[in-house]
Amino acid sequence: MDDVQISALLGRAALKIWTDLPPGAQEILFKAAIDDGVIANALATYLHDHHPRTAHPPKPTAVA
Repeated sequence: MDDVQISALLGRAALKIWTDLPPGAQEILFKAAIDDGVIANALATYLHDHHPRTAHPPKPTAVA
């Protein structure tokens, strides 16, 4: 196996268990994965769209 294959395997594994990871571990992985603001925004958008636990909480609604 080469570096690209190993990286792909580890990346897929991280995505599979992302919602089970504690927030601190998610933050460490996220920071290790990014190298600039553009990639950070794209990765954050992907994670928020694909993993409900990391999505932004819904905005509060008015109480009647």
